[in-house]
Amino acid sequence: MDEFTLIQKHFKKLTYNNPSALNLNDDVFFDKKHKVVISTDTYVEGVHFLQFRNPDLVIKKIIRSSISDLYCKGVKPKFIFIGASGNSKSFTKKNMNLLYKSLKQEQKKYNFKLSGGDTTKSSKTVFTITSMGYAKKIVQRNKCKNNDDIYVTGNLGDSYLGLSLLKKKLFLRSAKQRKYFIQKYYMPDLPVKISSKLLKFANSSVDISDGLLGDLCKLINTSKLYFKLDLKKIPISSKLNNYLLKTNKKKINFISKGDDYQILFTSSKTNRRFIKLLSKEMNQKVTLIGNLTNKTKSNQIIYNKKLLKHSFNEGYSHNF
Repeated sequence: MDEFTLIQKHFKKLTYNNPSALNLNDDVFFDKKHKVVISTDTYVEGVHFLQFRNPDLVIKKIIRSSISDLYCKGVKPKFIFIGASGNSKSFTKKNMNLLYKSLKQEQKKYNFKLSGGDTTKSSKTVFTITSMGYAKKIVQRNKCKNNDDIYVTGNLGDSYLGLSLLKKKLFLRSAKQRKYFIQKYYMPDLPVKISSKLLKFANSSVDISDGLLGDLCKLINTSKLYFKLDLKKIPISSKLNNYLLKTNKKKINFISKGDDYQILFTSSKTNRRFIKLLSKEMNQKVTLIGNLTNKTKSNQIIYNKKLLKHSFNEGYSHNF
């Protein structure tokens, strides 16, 4: 049973008298009356990060992936709470100093405040991050409209290549290139600037944590719409493009593996000019990659005007 089936079968009914839970169809809790937005994520050693040898990098990754849940809703994170479980090997004096320095850097970069948490002893290193912000309104999932354009911020795929290098599944001779991709895995570039403008044009949005295709299916969810994507338009970095050309590997196998933490959103075609101008003004890459329709009965990826056969459930999912 995957995590979404688990939620639908066992927990969703418990929230029916709690509209702020958004039917457990989103990554946040939104109390409209009190203008409070909250997100909680748990990160387990060996599942969400390989090991705790680089605590300064691990904590940056999990902090950014957690606050990304708020940024993709158009909400600025104000406070975070950290629950930490570990042992004498994970929480050495050296590691605690590294954690402190990284947290201080992240607080300064994203202007949030560490506001509480909890600690406990365990065999594995585990962190639970709760992020909180304030908003009168948010951009939800499942609010897509027929004929909406599909956009994504930034580039996709760098993080997956970085993770593959860490797992030694792929290899790069250049130390400089290895450092670039691994850094993108540990320190994703959050599209902070455009987040504050999402409410002006986005009908629905989500951050890309589990993968472009999988998260797009979650974004559409119950909307009874289907996506049509142009593979050529899906943005990747010049470094990843060069790697694909040299190794003759396929782009489709890199752009939907997750850990990108870019914003995936839909918007009316009437907003195209506005989004393009805003992207330029903010120096934030935003790419139109496809559209939604109710005229077909299947999701489609197009490459060179031809239909590409591919699994649309690809992406990360927890199975129990």
